[in-house]
Formats: sequence, C-alpha cells, structure tokens
Amino acid sequence: MLRSKGLTVVDVYQGWCGPCKPVVSLFQKMRMEVGLDLLHFALIKDEALAEEGECFSRVKDDGEDEDVVSSGKTCTLAIIKPDAVMHGNAEEIVMKIQETGFDILTNEERTLAEAEMRLFYQHRAGEDAFEQLLHHMCSGPSHLLILTRTEEAEDVVTAWRNLMGPCDPDVARREQPDSLRAQYGTAMPFNAVHGSQDAAAARRELLLLFPSFTFSDQGTEAAPEKSPKQILAS
Repeated sequence: MLRSKGLTVVDVYQGWCGPCKPVVSLFQKMRMEVGLDLLHFALIKDEALAEEGECFSRVKDDGEDEDVVSSGKTCTLAIIKPDAVMHGNAEEIVMKIQETGFDILTNEERTLAEAEMRLFYQHRAGEDAFEQLLHHMCSGPSHLLILTRTEEAEDVVTAWRNLMGPCDPDVARREQPDSLRAQYGTAMPFNAVHGSQDAAAARRELLLLFPSFTFSDQGTEAAPEKSPKQILAS
C-alpha cells in the first residue's frame, strides 16, 4: 500500500459502530472526486484487515459472516436499474438470474450518486442522451449485483450479456423475446438492466462501485480472503 501512487488512508473501526459506516461511503466519494489512482484506502474492521481492492468480511454480532465474496471465480457486474425496481420487478429478475445458472455473490440495493455515475459512464459523455441517462440512473434505488457462474462453459460476462439481450428493448423484443430487456425494459434508456461490456469494463466498474472487491492476477476473479496474519505478513 505504501508503494502505491497517491495517498493511502487507513480506517480502523468496529462492526458495531453505526456512525463509522458512513465514513466508508465518504472515502468512496472522495476517491471518485480525486481519482481512482490517487486515493487508496485500507479498512481494519472486527480485527480483519482488507486492503483497497480486496473483499472484506462484514461480521454480524452473532459471529456469522455477511456479504463475503467467494474466491476463485470470474465475476461481472450487473445492475437492476431504477425503472425495473420502481415497477417491482427486481425480485423476479433476481430469480431468473439464479435460474439461468448464475451465482449472486452480492446483491446490494443503493441509490447511485451523480458523481459516481458520471465517472461510471464517462466513456459516453459525448452522447446526446448522456444527461438523460445520468438522471435515470440516479432517480431511485438500483440493485447492484456481483455475478459469477458455477459452470464455466461460457464466461460470465458473455453469459450475462446474452441473458440481458440487445440494449434497446424494442430490438430485444424482436430478436431475443426471452431476454430480460425484452421482458422488463420499456424504451431507452429504461431497459431494466446493465451489464459490463467486457472483462476490462467489469474490473473497472466493480472497482468503482465496490471499492473493497478483491481482484486476482487472472482478471475479474474474487481472490481468496486472507487472514489478518497473512495480510500483515505480505
């Protein structure tokens, strides 16, 4: 961490400390404003250390782990957009994702901030519909999912994009009527779901929306969690 370019912040807190949790969101907002390469942070929580880019375990009072990302699986990002959530379709979409053979490592409901969406969609900043897209994505709660697959016959990024269908719901209804966008989308940009374009985009988007997500050297894989002793020794 000390060899990383920019500033490294270390935050130490206990899982029972409610007021400490918003500080993590504050760090995330600061990181987006300053730049992903210039601000890094490490979290020490419940005696378990997780460096920036590594998944950390959120431990409940009963000692059970919560929201722990599994290890050794290729992952991608899925977003159930505000239009699908508003129409009450989120749970049904989640069920169809699972029925199609995906494992959901994380399912977090969150209203996305404009600052993070401007960074998220910066590659589309020159498009005429850019501001409409930002307004839509920040208009209400979304479901943010980290997906993987038990069966590796088809990589998870491609499999998720195939399940979503064409970007335009009208095109999806003509070409892939069983796809999620055909069933739950209405018209652009209200196409119900988002998926990463490729493995590189998945890595970038997961790092942006899940700053403590673990990446292996092989790409968008959730790396095995380390014990505090292993991390301190590395």
